[in-house]
Amino acid sequence: MDDDFFSSKPDDPLVLLARQDLDPLSRDELTGRIEALEAEIARVRHHIDAVTKHRSAADALFKR
Repeated sequence: MDDDFFSSKPDDPLVLLARQDLDPLSRDELTGRIEALEAEIARVRHHIDAVTKHRSAADALFKR
């Protein structure tokens, strides 16, 4: 992974996650990690949808 990708926020949890050594993790731990990340992706996508709907409603109200 390119280390410069997240360089602007070195303490960001995503930076720390991306730099974590995966070698010590078992196959089950890696599978659990993928499941947790997929759940987080779904949560973020749901939030994006909610924000988009809220913004659209506000735009319609204020005739943007």
